[in-house]
Amino acid sequence: MTTKTQPVPPAPTRPPTDGGRGGAHAAAHKEVRIFSRLGYLALIAWTVIVIGPILWTFLASFKNTAEIFSSPWTMPAELRVENWSRAWTTAHVGQYFVNSVLVVAFSTAGTMLLGSMAAYVLARYSFFGNRLVYYLFVAGLAFPMFLAIVPLFYIVKNLGLFNTHTGLVLVYIAYSLPFTVFFLTAFFKTLPTSVAEAGVIDGCSHTRLFFQVMLPMAKPGMVSVAIFNIIGQWAQYLLPVLLISDQNKYVLTQGIAQISINAGYQADWSGLFAALSMSILPMIVVYGIFQRQIQAGLTAGAVK
Repeated sequence: MTTKTQPVPPAPTRPPTDGGRGGAHAAAHKEVRIFSRLGYLALIAWTVIVIGPILWTFLASFKNTAEIFSSPWTMPAELRVENWSRAWTTAHVGQYFVNSVLVVAFSTAGTMLLGSMAAYVLARYSFFGNRLVYYLFVAGLAFPMFLAIVPLFYIVKNLGLFNTHTGLVLVYIAYSLPFTVFFLTAFFKTLPTSVAEAGVIDGCSHTRLFFQVMLPMAKPGMVSVAIFNIIGQWAQYLLPVLLISDQNKYVLTQGIAQISINAGYQADWSGLFAALSMSILPMIVVYGIFQRQIQAGLTAGAVK
């Protein structure tokens, strides 16, 4: 006798136990991908908007006036280096460049020295009026520069510092301190207290503790703020126009504005674009060299 094998009925399917969370997760993942791609497109568009004019200015600095207006979007027929040399010597860009370097170097050094000391005290010491002083610095970030033009002019003039680089340096320091103190105060708060306590136990004075222990530890934040101050002071135009009237003491922004005015009459547009390229390239080089330090300083407080 042969026995028949009964077919095994299929196991009943169970309804999903995740409450539909799998579909919701997939939808959320798809939405994230869409926004990521939109973000990439926005970054690409922003890159083109920023790099396009800079690249066009750099290429125009090697053209002559006819090429600039007849074929602005084409490559120069030849690299006319004489445009750069003419801007450097005839248009006095070299002198303006040196003036800007000296002013920005001294103002950045003064800003970082005074700002780091003030931020360290506000961040690490408790005393009466600590918060008030801090909020006064923060209020300086919201104070429009235009409101202080008239009183600033008379203050600098009464001090005998009008039309001097010294007066311009001091004003740069005053206007850069609020951001410097605001940024470094938060950074000094992230530094470990145990290191400062160990320094005090070893006999460090407050000055030695700051300069030899805490300041080296704050190097990433110091570099980040210094680069921001350099870029901001290098591109400053209103304050030099207000405080410097002697053409021999012009900084680079004033000199380029003067070249732009003269270009309308002399038609030396290639020299103007060469001068613009000279003013842009140093900041690009500085940012490119210290890019890692800037990013480390901006993210150091988040990972400690």
